Amino acid sequence: MTGETFRAFREWFWRPPRPHGATIPDRAVTFLELFYDLAYVAVISQAAHHLADEVTPRRIAEFAVVFAMIWFAWINGSLYHELHGRQDGRTRTFVFLQMGILALLAVFTSGAAEDDGREFAVVYATLFAVLGWLWYSVRRQDQAQYRALTGVYVTGMAISVAVVLASSLLPVDARLVVWASFCVAWLVAFVVFGRIPEFEVAMAPTHSMVERFGLFSIIVLGEVIFGVVDGLAHADHDAVTIATGLLGLFVGFGFWWSYFDIIGRRLPRPAGPSVVTWLLSHLPITMAIAAAGAAMASLVTHAHDAVSPAVTAWLIGGAVAVGFVSLVPAALALDDARRLPEVYRKIATTMVAGAAAALAVAWLQPMPWVLALLLAGILVIVWLVAIGRFLRAHAWREAEVEASPEAPDLAQG
Repeated sequence: MTGETFRAFREWFWRPPRPHGATIPDRAVTFLELFYDLAYVAVISQAAHHLADEVTPRRIAEFAVVFAMIWFAWINGSLYHELHGRQDGRTRTFVFLQMGILALLAVFTSGAAEDDGREFAVVYATLFAVLGWLWYSVRRQDQAQYRALTGVYVTGMAISVAVVLASSLLPVDARLVVWASFCVAWLVAFVVFGRIPEFEVAMAPTHSMVERFGLFSIIVLGEVIFGVVDGLAHADHDAVTIATGLLGLFVGFGFWWSYFDIIGRRLPRPAGPSVVTWLLSHLPITMAIAAAGAAMASLVTHAHDAVSPAVTAWLIGGAVAVGFVSLVPAALALDDARRLPEVYRKIATTMVAGAAAALAVAWLQPMPWVLALLLAGILVIVWLVAIGRFLRAHAWREAEVEASPEAPDLAQG
């Protein structure tokens, strides 16, 4: 390799990150990002496994805290790549470094709320330290108007590392309280940042950002399939059990239809508060789907019971309800909601009614297969009403991805 070739290689391989404001509007999600998300499949699967082993109120709370921590790690890594990543060796190196840390984090995730909490905290703090360094490297490239904002963000990352690392020294219950407070603090921070004018410019929504959040939703939808398969693998393979499992799958299918046909592939309004509302709504949406998946194994295991176990029924019914309610602010934050306000208001009302119906089904605690059937039916009815609203408003656009140019695409709203 000649000196000139080596210099050219070095300049390509280790380029600085893109500064704030250097958004690529037509950027496509890369294979590197898809590979990165596979590491989160392992982490989320372990978190769900802890809940699936024993569905209790305490474990549901533990799952919520651990899942939220995982989500905030994912969003920091994903938004960094979306806003500042390149197709160079430096970006790839740091993505693979994060994936290595995430693989180790997955080892301790199942027991994060119990005996492996200390190890989980140390590894998580290490991951946040790497992410904090990446955001600091952006600040060094930023124009003066963004440096103050990035500086505050990096300071928040440093405080997060210190807090999570310190939590490793605490007893289990105190550690969980600290982690829950950590997640609440990040929620508040995003809301505050969303009101800063520089944030609005730096976080201009793009189709690749929307696609990335959709792909994360696909990851958690996979937990529904895993939960059903795990339940069927450890239960008798009779007609009632298999039917319960398949109906459980239809609950997952209903989540998919509701998410991707109501908010999927649609841009949020470019205003900062709208972007933050859309972004943060994905935390309860994805958490609800993953929790429902974790409960599927319990549902299948109790397929022959006269009534569904109370905690399992409330977890699955509550997950559907939380999913619906969380879709409301996400939908109303869309740019399409400004174009079709009446359509989206009626869809929002329908989703709230669907949430109430899901909670009523959970309260009834019918047989497991009936529970799954009723919840799947509620998801289908809400979807039909939403699509009916779009159709009556002639609100579809030509397909961009899946359908032919001549066909109307309902998923584009």
